[in-house]
Amino acid sequence: MTKRVMIVGIPGVGKSTVITNVFNLLSQEGIDTKIAEFGKIMFEQAKLLSINNRDQLRKLSIEQQRSLQEMTANYINSLGNDVVIIDTHLFIRTEQGYYPGIPLKLLTIINPSHLILITAKSEEIHKRRTDDNSRQRDLISIDRISDDLRLSESMISSSSIISGCPFYIIQNNTDEIEKATDDIRKVILGK
Repeated sequence: MTKRVMIVGIPGVGKSTVITNVFNLLSQEGIDTKIAEFGKIMFEQAKLLSINNRDQLRKLSIEQQRSLQEMTANYINSLGNDVVIIDTHLFIRTEQGYYPGIPLKLLTIINPSHLILITAKSEEIHKRRTDDNSRQRDLISIDRISDDLRLSESMISSSSIISGCPFYIIQNNTDEIEKATDDIRKVILGK
């Protein structure tokens, strides 16, 4: 049976790095593992609808975006690897408010076995965002990062209640990435 592990976290928590490390560790142990980056897959699905630029996605109607999200969720649900790590966001901050990254319909389609929130201290996240020249990140205040972390905890617990799936909060503090990686490995393997 495929384990579908949703891993989420706000920008700057080190989610991509931890996910890559978990993937490498599980693969080295002979576990057939796949990373499913929700945004990337959604864009691939959009190409089937003649959308050739990621910026065009934001210009689609909410109904079209929801349809693409559902297509993406169905694709992810069809993957038969031993472990599918779903890299996505809990929420997207928009001018109209917060938009859920994993609404009920997607949770129902994907049917995750695990929900994992990667977190870190607000000050560390702020420093990582400030120091990261490789990506264009919104630089926001430490207070706003703290607000986003609290919102993340609320949303992951709500997603757990809705889906009936357990959730875990994993700390990825500075210089502790190996611990975060091993903690997630243990969650996935039940050891």
